[in-house]
Amino acid sequence: MNFFGLTDTGSVRRDNQDSYAIRVPDDRMAVAVVCDGMGGAQAGNVASAVAVESFAAAAEDACREELPESDGAWERLAVAACKKANQVVFELSQSNPEYAGMGTTLVGALVLPEKLFVVNVGDSRAYLIRNGEIHQITRDHSLVQLLVSRGELTAEQARVHPKKNLITRALGVDPEVQADVFCVPAGPGDRLVLCSDGLTNLIPDEELLEACREGEPETCCRHLMARTLELGAPDNVTIVMAQL
Repeated sequence: MNFFGLTDTGSVRRDNQDSYAIRVPDDRMAVAVVCDGMGGAQAGNVASAVAVESFAAAAEDACREELPESDGAWERLAVAACKKANQVVFELSQSNPEYAGMGTTLVGALVLPEKLFVVNVGDSRAYLIRNGEIHQITRDHSLVQLLVSRGELTAEQARVHPKKNLITRALGVDPEVQADVFCVPAGPGDRLVLCSDGLTNLIPDEELLEACREGEPETCCRHLMARTLELGAPDNVTIVMAQL
């Protein structure tokens, strides 16, 4: 497995509230996670950084001695790691007035040679690229996604909607969080992309596919980042790619 990730403040924002982590403890599994924080002052930065570290550490610790034996156990592990991150961010927000109300999105993956276990809260996304096609694994927890699901907006209208950044779920806002989890078969040549909405608000799926179908993960990520900055990058941008 070959991984690469990078993050950028973008062309408009003063601070980068995105965070990511890639952990490859051995050749049996890896952990990747992207978070997009929210909150005043430095709170968003703190929320995303703490969530990333908590998720990655919880997933690694759970696999330190032996790996889960069933898909259901892997899914429960992914959700448990997400809930642990939620707990840590929420408790921190309650203990420090400067962090009150902070939160973050989270999209994380437990990457195995033959399967992906993806968990998400908010509108950071996971994509699978396989055989020249791109598939969005996650579903945004956002106002515009609700409108798309109801048939009131098209996907293209949602991408440019003035309220596209309003999310309906976030990590760390409440003591408990509901996360979605997905089990996706995988194999040699497959590519997994995790990203914040700073990328997907500017880059349509077709262009994402074209940028990621060939080449090393580092080359693909750097190309996408350069393209996003070329388009003005009004938000922070984070991209993580795994090539199986």
